Amino acid sequence: MRLDGRAALVTGAGSGIGRATAARLLREGARVALTDLDPDLVEPAARDVLAAGGDALARRLDVREESDWESVIAKVVERWGGLDIAVLNAGISFAKPITDTTLEEWRHVHAINLDGVFLGTKHAVAAMRAAGHGGSIVIVSSASGLKASAGASAYASSKGALRSFARSVALECAADGIRVNGVYPAGVVTPMWKSMPFFARLEAEHGGEAGAWTALAAGSPLGRFAEADEIAAGIAFLCSDDASYITGTEMVIDGGYTA
Repeated sequence: MRLDGRAALVTGAGSGIGRATAARLLREGARVALTDLDPDLVEPAARDVLAAGGDALARRLDVREESDWESVIAKVVERWGGLDIAVLNAGISFAKPITDTTLEEWRHVHAINLDGVFLGTKHAVAAMRAAGHGGSIVIVSSASGLKASAGASAYASSKGALRSFARSVALECAADGIRVNGVYPAGVVTPMWKSMPFFARLEAEHGGEAGAWTALAAGSPLGRFAEADEIAAGIAFLCSDDASYITGTEMVIDGGYTA
């Protein structure tokens, strides 16, 4: 119960790392706002939490829209009196050769993966400063922001930019007791991978879904992808007082991929 009574917001909480993180924060005692572009993914989860005696709310959030951020954070502050934790996890994957990538596609990837984090951080910091007792912001980036990958320039640049962004904001907010850190997963078993066009091809080549995951994880020193709960555990640590002297840095949870 390291997070007992704290108010948290998680983006992209409808599936994958975001859903696992929301569940982990709730188990640690936090009150959690689960947000996602698709409210149908988070509303049932929030209802289950309330039925079990926890405290959660679900809201639709388009991370590209500043008015959405203003509305959601205002709701969190109204309900729980402030915001203590923000996990900025929402993002999309994208892979295409640079010469085939359109300007529209480039801007779309950066609008979600980078602009969305900027807006979330901006309004989370404002809410935390207003409360006056610090807070923790965790930005979920990617190992692709640390290690180059051919054919993923739009995605990698959006994730790589988050490194400098998080460090800069951490220094800006240190005097307020607001800690800002990044988490850098490599391959994680999430629905995002299954939505990629090449996943169906891997399934056909390797005899089904299990074979596709094995093929994808071939480059991992640990020989497998991470489970979303393993990433959530690291995020929960950074949100807690166990990480009270950690800010402006990166937690790389990649099974040795970038070693």
